[in-house]
Amino acid sequence: MIPDLDSQLGISDYSTKFDGIGGKIRVTPEDFEVSEKILEKTQKSINQEEGYAVYKLKKKKIDTNHALSDIFKKKGIRLKSLGLKDSSAVTEQFVCSGNKGKAIEDFSTEKYSLKNIGFVKKPLSKKDMVENHFKIKISECSDGLSSFIDFDKILNFYGYQRFGSKRPVTHLIGKAILHRNFDKAVDLILSFTSDYDSKENNEIRNKLADKQNFKQYFDQIPTQMDIERIVVKEMIEHDDSIRAVRAIPLSLRRFYIQAYQSFIFNKSLSAAFSDGENLFESESGDVCFDFKGIIGKFIKGLDQNLALPFVGYSYYKKTRFDYQISKILQQEEVTPKDFFIKEMQEVSSEGGFRQAAIHCSDYSSCDNTVEFTLSRGSFATILLREIMKPSDPIKAGF
Repeated sequence: MIPDLDSQLGISDYSTKFDGIGGKIRVTPEDFEVSEKILEKTQKSINQEEGYAVYKLKKKKIDTNHALSDIFKKKGIRLKSLGLKDSSAVTEQFVCSGNKGKAIEDFSTEKYSLKNIGFVKKPLSKKDMVENHFKIKISECSDGLSSFIDFDKILNFYGYQRFGSKRPVTHLIGKAILHRNFDKAVDLILSFTSDYDSKENNEIRNKLADKQNFKQYFDQIPTQMDIERIVVKEMIEHDDSIRAVRAIPLSLRRFYIQAYQSFIFNKSLSAAFSDGENLFESESGDVCFDFKGIIGKFIKGLDQNLALPFVGYSYYKKTRFDYQISKILQQEEVTPKDFFIKEMQEVSSEGGFRQAAIHCSDYSSCDNTVEFTLSRGSFATILLREIMKPSDPIKAGF
């Protein structure tokens, strides 16, 4: 049985027949370890005596964005990450300065440490990070982890984090923006409630459902609701929903659109799987990634990974999945052209392609601990979902 939360995120299938061992993840941050792997060529290049400083950021109980923001406040240096890591894990990742110059000294706080590991001739980018290695403990589970062998037969769904996990709203905000319904986008940001959110958060959100309450309750909005505070402040001062949405940091506004694209991708992948499409092997006419991650047409005899369209304004229709995708877009009352947003062009998205199946390597398990490596952009929680088959993903730590 597929959990209701999965269905809300466009996931309507399991791709393995494994019964599932249940259990919980992230009982402590130490139960979920993640470390980035970068290209070997990039790793070897980190030995310059000058250039752009590269650091290893190790952290727990804080997400990447907030750690980098804190570093800027404390040291006055802006660093960019190659990928985002959440707060409910012990993580190790590369971050890089966008400006040439002397590196700052190593330092640490209660939640993170920053260590300079050298310099590079040009700043690192997301393309330099190729994989993430995971070591995860599953608590309170039944025996049987060692019986799971289908790690190479898992669909590459976007995971719960993409949609807000406990408060799955990011894709809904993205859809409202695509529909140019900025009033609805503001309403979703401020007042969308979830059974998994805290009682206090839901109470303030219920009050913010009425714009007449904005002034009265502004000071009661918790500091961790920083986006909500930005939006309410703009609404109090200007009563202009498009202006309020535009006040949100650009990276997050783009993320809303990407979350909705992810929802469409999940629905497309689910529909293609239900219709019996082979999603684990490429065939003539398919679009594929090669082992370097370069996109191209299927070539017999080459080692390639099947790709599905990631819908945007440049949506490529000539794939065997257009039937499912077009049907979903019609149901959603969205067209590819909608992803070019004249009113907010900076968040427009042309789309692209994404691997249909998870590429998993170095898989091993011992007792109730599992280790594996996933290519950049794939979610460990989607692999764990197939192993655990949780009836309630949020209570299970997802």
